[in-house]
Amino acid sequence: MAKMAADLGELLVPYMPTIRVPRSGDRVFKSECAFSYDSPESEGGLYVCMSTFLGFGREHVERHFRKTGQSVYMHLKRTVKEKATGAAGGAVARRRNGKVFLELNRDFNGDDYECEDEAKLVIFPEHHEIPLPNIEELPALVTIACDAVLNAASPYKKQETLAWEDEIQVSRHARSLRQEGNGVQIPPSGWKCSKCEMRENLWLNLTDGEVHCGKWFCDGTGGNGHALEHYRETNFPLAVRLDSITADGADVYSFDEEEAVLDPYLANHLAHFGIDILQVQKMQNGHTDKEMRLRAREWEVIQESGHKLKPVYGSGYTGVKNLGNSCYLGTIMQVLFSIPQFQRTYVGNLQRIFDYSPLDPTKDFSTQMAKLGHALLSGQHSKPPVKSELIEQVMKEERKVLDWQQQRGVSPRMLKALISKDHPEFSSIRQQDAHEFFLHLLNFVERSSPGSENPSDVFRFLVEERVQCCQSRKVRYSQRLDYCMRLPAPIEAATNKEELIAYETQRREAEENLTPPPVPVRARIPFTACLQAFTEPDNVPDFWSSELQAKSAGVKTCRFASFPEYMVVQIKKFTFGMDWIPKKLDVSIDMPDFLDLSRLRATGLQAGEMELPDLTPPIVIPENSRGNLLNSFLDSSDIDESSVLQLAEMGFPMEACRKAVYYTGNMGAEMAFSWIIAHMEEPDFAEPLAVHSFAEAGPSFPTLSSFMGSQPPEESVAILTSMGFPRHQSIHALKVSNNNLEHALDWIFTHPDYEEESEAASDTADEEVDEGALSGANGHGDASPPPNQERLSPMVRDGPGRYELFAFISHMGSSVKSGHYVCHVKKEGRWIIYNDHKVCLSEKPPKDWGYLYFYHRLSGS
Repeated sequence: MAKMAADLGELLVPYMPTIRVPRSGDRVFKSECAFSYDSPESEGGLYVCMSTFLGFGREHVERHFRKTGQSVYMHLKRTVKEKATGAAGGAVARRRNGKVFLELNRDFNGDDYECEDEAKLVIFPEHHEIPLPNIEELPALVTIACDAVLNAASPYKKQETLAWEDEIQVSRHARSLRQEGNGVQIPPSGWKCSKCEMRENLWLNLTDGEVHCGKWFCDGTGGNGHALEHYRETNFPLAVRLDSITADGADVYSFDEEEAVLDPYLANHLAHFGIDILQVQKMQNGHTDKEMRLRAREWEVIQESGHKLKPVYGSGYTGVKNLGNSCYLGTIMQVLFSIPQFQRTYVGNLQRIFDYSPLDPTKDFSTQMAKLGHALLSGQHSKPPVKSELIEQVMKEERKVLDWQQQRGVSPRMLKALISKDHPEFSSIRQQDAHEFFLHLLNFVERSSPGSENPSDVFRFLVEERVQCCQSRKVRYSQRLDYCMRLPAPIEAATNKEELIAYETQRREAEENLTPPPVPVRARIPFTACLQAFTEPDNVPDFWSSELQAKSAGVKTCRFASFPEYMVVQIKKFTFGMDWIPKKLDVSIDMPDFLDLSRLRATGLQAGEMELPDLTPPIVIPENSRGNLLNSFLDSSDIDESSVLQLAEMGFPMEACRKAVYYTGNMGAEMAFSWIIAHMEEPDFAEPLAVHSFAEAGPSFPTLSSFMGSQPPEESVAILTSMGFPRHQSIHALKVSNNNLEHALDWIFTHPDYEEESEAASDTADEEVDEGALSGANGHGDASPPPNQERLSPMVRDGPGRYELFAFISHMGSSVKSGHYVCHVKKEGRWIIYNDHKVCLSEKPPKDWGYLYFYHRLSGS
């Protein structure tokens, strides 16, 4: 019940210490609830906390009040009305009853609608209401705070502005960059890290032309951080990501400045290594007309533009609004929340996740995933029109009013802001590769999975790599984790070669005669040809043979050591020509509805094969860089004292706080707090920090042995066990992180619920789990999975290799960095097309034009 105006000042006195004025840098969420997609336009409006400036819908504001005790909220309500129409058909101007406090919604045309905004303070738990503005009766501090909240800019606008500003920062090294005349020439394909076997996420150092892998992620993707190590050894500051080079530029990173930068002289710097992007620009301009014709047909087919698509509504049929080149995010989310494990982890645990969310839920990954998952699956944002609205639509012959009210979709701004923070690509307002984002998102899922179930397990599988030395004929077997099957698209296997040749002839004649061009033709490639290309051996020219103790030519083949519950298949459509022109292969592949990969299961060492000796190649480490990697980790003087003080203020012993920050690698107070909770019962919890020197630890640099599944160095195991971690967990962490101590420690803290299958946890048992159970073999070289053993380890879930297609994502455009993404998902026996906020029944799903395909294991297999 509202109080009279005379009592307003006295009513707020007890709560004055909790009312804050937003400062510079404070984010004011006055357009969206932290737990749902309620907004001021929702029926219950939005409540903004006057202390934290977080927004909450009617359903969630009570939870925040109970958790924090914060009582004063600003309630914002917007009423949107269609403007009245005069006799001549024009809109009649109507006076708005209140000031417009909020940004205009882009979902409707401001010429056809008008909005009225209402603001008031609400005091919990009595729900006392104080209308705003009320300058005369309110204390000055409250008036200033209310005005600041009402006039605050959107937190997303600030982030987008920063994203654009970040793109235009020029490196201070660009102008004076010294390039070595070592004769290095970079080919347009076939790249590999100079220090390991990584062939993705590769960076070219612009000083010496060395190619190294990028940052390592806790899920095993990304790389081993050799590009950064090379900088620490050489101080060569600038590197460019090889797969980002186009005629428009490339992604350049400055290790010295620790951020993505612009290099105005990039064309000259790349030309030094044989990469002529100026020539690329000329060549691309000459193919513009052909490209436009190809892409126009592509957009029409993939979006099913020639069909009258019927909208669908309800649970599971909610669209995701495009935030501006964010369709890569929307399509991935639609597919993931069609998978029961993701539904169960986030939506099934919704209340528990919300109840235990941190004080700022906008920064919690699980909360934002649960929020989006519930919105997509609840049907609250996808309600079918009632009969009267349908009649009105037909009479008006307009769709825009109905579409805005019924198929608006949800805007995952909070989630995007969270998972793109500090990422040079996803934090920008540019189109991105959906496959790269898929792996990036799984990295977050891996780190933040609530409870014991990790839904990303359904994608994880083991690949067995067999390399044979061409001289000694001996073999080496190793295993690696992966999340996606990457299929080549061999153009030479096209079944319509004559049609393709005829099209090229007609196209050239049309260009010469200035006549209309022919209809573009796509190469039709059988799926069996793609699978055959996947299984063909690859040459390894610089393979180090332990038999010869020297480099030799080798041949590598890959097979599946385990099959995941959900198989993701990527068609390798994007490549570079010999002239460095980025190309998208315009192919049509007859992807099967049912996929059987059983014959690709790994068999291990075969009879008659001889293994190469278990020896590592010699490693030459420059004296000036020896120990740089571990010294930065083991030097107690590098402890982040601000994090230590932050923990000490919570009441923990100072020495315990120092140990927590030290053992979590200066990863922040939140990670250190988790360490404290896990170790506070130990007897030496408050003992002074004992630092092992690098000399005591011994060298533990990543070596080839880490790729062969051998035991990690005992010195590295000793360091981790001295920190209080179980021996079996330390060994496993080192194995999955290529014997890198920093990465192993990161893995341990992101897998707190890890338990070894064997309770004995002996060295022998650990070796058996990693080399036997993980491989999916039954100990006799049989290709079939172990009986009655669905989950082999916390790392992979093995099973039969028979699958059914349930979703695919298609790309339109000439590059993954431009264009548009659409996804098709099979639900209730029907194919549904998700095109941003529009969700419709698919009439002709273009399964042969996809980019990413998602298969689920057949039940009963």
